[in-house]
Amino acid sequence: MAKVIILGSSNAVPTSEGENTHMLVAGKKRMLLIDCVSNPIVRLEKAGVDFNNLTDIIVTHFHPDHVSGIPLLLMDMWLLGRNKPLNIYGLHYTLERVETMLNLYNWSEWPHFFPVVFYRLPSDEMTEVLSCDDFTVHASPVHHMIPNIGLRIQFPNQKVLAYSCDTEPCDEVVRLSANADVLIHEATGESTGHSSAKQAGEIGAKAEAKKMFLIHYPTGRFARSGLVEEAKSVFDGEVELAKDFMQIEF
Repeated sequence: MAKVIILGSSNAVPTSEGENTHMLVAGKKRMLLIDCVSNPIVRLEKAGVDFNNLTDIIVTHFHPDHVSGIPLLLMDMWLLGRNKPLNIYGLHYTLERVETMLNLYNWSEWPHFFPVVFYRLPSDEMTEVLSCDDFTVHASPVHHMIPNIGLRIQFPNQKVLAYSCDTEPCDEVVRLSANADVLIHEATGESTGHSSAKQAGEIGAKAEAKKMFLIHYPTGRFARSGLVEEAKSVFDGEVELAKDFMQIEF
């Protein structure tokens, strides 16, 4: 059975209890990391996951709270003897900057480095990212401060997960989330490039999603109460706050 593990649920300012937002989609053969922050190997091990089984990474956009762990993950995998390929997907804008970041570490000269394959995605709605026996992933552009993508993941039993990533309310997310069994939507607060919990609920209602998890919300000294209630005021389905190391089974 495939599952999603929330590895981090906080917005750009993490705490000891809430890491920056990123997550893992784990199937029988493929393991997909969505964004990469913090100390990835430690985070995966804490979630009970063998990092050697990681096959794919989707980088949604090039902001530090979504990409800062990539160099450390690749270096640690290399030092620990990885030799099988790793696939990394993202928009051209995003991967161009990821490669520049890695070049600053002179990674091309790390001896006997394992293959890393970059897949540049067009910024079209419902672009197929990858398809395998465990899941099929599509991406659509969303409205953030820089180029960014949200994701729709369909599992073999036809269950669907949608993830808004960082975005203002937009029709692209409504279409991406249409009839989703689970919608994970950001709730940073109403501001440029972001959404409030109520706005997230409105998107869920328009998409006719069945259940919602709010993510990328303020934590620590910036935490606000009542986010679930805000979303539920406009969304009839079940709403929960995503929490670090929570598992959602499909």
